[in-house]
Amino acid sequence: MIEISQKQQKILELFLRNNLLSSSEVHDHLSKEGEETSLVTIKRELSRMATSGLLTASGRGRSRAYSVSVWGRVLSNVDASTYNAAEPDKRYGLANFNFDLLPLFPPEIFTSAELAALEQSTDEYRRQTADLPAAIQKKELERLIIELSWKSSKIEGNTYTLLDTEKLILEHKEAPGHDKKEAKMILNHKEAFEFVHNNKKEFLTLTRANMEQLHGLLIKDMSVSAGLRQKPVGVTGSKYRPLDNIHQIREAVETLAAVISYANTPYAKALLALVGISYVQPFEDGNKRTARIMANALLLAHDCAPLSYRSVEEKDYREATLVFYELNSIVPFKSIFIEQYVFAAKNYAVK
Repeated sequence: MIEISQKQQKILELFLRNNLLSSSEVHDHLSKEGEETSLVTIKRELSRMATSGLLTASGRGRSRAYSVSVWGRVLSNVDASTYNAAEPDKRYGLANFNFDLLPLFPPEIFTSAELAALEQSTDEYRRQTADLPAAIQKKELERLIIELSWKSSKIEGNTYTLLDTEKLILEHKEAPGHDKKEAKMILNHKEAFEFVHNNKKEFLTLTRANMEQLHGLLIKDMSVSAGLRQKPVGVTGSKYRPLDNIHQIREAVETLAAVISYANTPYAKALLALVGISYVQPFEDGNKRTARIMANALLLAHDCAPLSYRSVEEKDYREATLVFYELNSIVPFKSIFIEQYVFAAKNYAVK
C-alpha cells in the first residue's frame, strides 16, 4: 500500500473539499492554514502524488489542475467524528454513488505494519484453537454467536441486552416488553452464522448467490423482500443516496465480487465485504447485517478469527460507515476492523 505523509494527507483533505485545484490554489489554501511552503515545492508534491496515483492531473502548463483519485479518497485519513459533527446537508462529501470507486479500488488497503499485526493475531488464534476438545468448541461457538447476534442487532437499533440475547438463544425465552421482530432478528443472526460455520468453504470469496443466501437467512420472517431491491432507499442521517436502478445494482454487486476475489488477503476480502455491501445497499433492508456475516464467512473460510464486534461503539461504527459512503475513505473503518480482529483473535476459540 502507498505510504502517505502528513503533508500529503493535508493536501488530500483539500481535494476532498474542493473538486479541482491548480497548484497555485493548493498553495493559497495551505498558506491560509499557516503552512509555509513554496509554490515550487507544492508543484513537486502534487506531481509526486499524481505519479503515485493519489491525484489525477488534467490540462497542461498554466491550465494544469488536479483532482483526488479513487486511491486518494480510499486512503485519506479522515477524522470520522469531526466530519459527522456537521449536519448531513452541510457536509462536503459525495451525495451519489461513485461509479469509479469499486472498479478502481486499490489492490491492497493495509500497510505492512497493519498486516503484520493481523497476521500475528491470526497465528495466536490458530494456536489457541488447535486440538480443542469438542465440549469447549461447542461452548466457544455459543459464546461467539450470542455476542455477535447481540451486538450486530444492537448496531441496527435492537434493544435486547446481552443477557436477554443469551436467554433467547440458549433457553428460547423472549424478553418481555420487546417487539417480537427483535427476537427474530437475533435468532436469524444465529441461524446465519451457524450456516456459515457449517459451510465455510462455500465462502472463499463473495458471490451474488452466497450473499443473497445469507441475506435470506437474516431477513427470514421479518417482512422484508428477498433478492436485489427494485426500489430506491435512503440512508438516515446521510446525504448519500444509493443506486436506485436494479441493473446498476446488479452490476455493482458483480464488480464488488470481482474486487473481493482479487484482494490479496482474507482481511482485505472481509473489510471490502463489510464496507462494499453497505455501500451498494443491494437489498431492501438488512444490508449491514449481511455485510457483517459475509465478512465473518470470508474470514472463517480462510481459517481466520471471526468478529463479534462486541467491543465496538455503535456511534464509531456508524460514523466510519458514513465516512465511507460520503468520502469513500476506508481509513476509519479499517481502524475498527483491525481493533475488532485483534480482540476476536484473543477472546474466541471458534474454528
